[in-house]
Amino acid sequence: MGKAASKLSKEDIKRLQEKTHFDKRELQQWYKGYLRDCPSGQLTEEDFVKIYQQFFPFGDPKDYCHFLFLQFDKDNSKIIEFREFIFAFSTSSRGTHEQKIEWAFQFYDYNKTGKLTYNDILPVITATYKMIGPMAALPPDEITPELRAEKWFRLLGKNKDTDVITLDDFRRLAEIDPSIKSALSGYSNLV
Repeated sequence: MGKAASKLSKEDIKRLQEKTHFDKRELQQWYKGYLRDCPSGQLTEEDFVKIYQQFFPFGDPKDYCHFLFLQFDKDNSKIIEFREFIFAFSTSSRGTHEQKIEWAFQFYDYNKTGKLTYNDILPVITATYKMIGPMAALPPDEITPELRAEKWFRLLGKNKDTDVITLDDFRRLAEIDPSIKSALSGYSNLV
């Protein structure tokens, strides 16, 4: 699927239906929209940022898009092909609760170490705050990215300076942190 075609082949649709939570019609619609935004069939990080800027006009999504781009670009080719886009979007929008937790953990684990340190989490949270801009009202214990990152460790009874968050810890965190619960269901109503 490296080259853009005006339509998905029957084989492509069948494979994508087997590996995503979308039906044939939805896949065709998503592909049509993908080609409208990305006629070459290859979405660059720069183009990815331009698309996100439309949704966050009061913030700066560039850094957030960098981390999200890493999550979508599974083959590290520096482009997101439709297949990569639809797999990631399928999981984040219609995946099971467990799939969404694993996807979110991998988003924060951009170094692919299988564990999250305070210094891993902080740049992603900072990027999120920059993207959202002044539009979100935050609780006092999350008013800065540093406080938000510290809260995760505190909720898990861990020391931010010496401990790490594993996938199992992140599962627990997703159950006790309302912000993560909300984020995991955030894309569900879009499709």
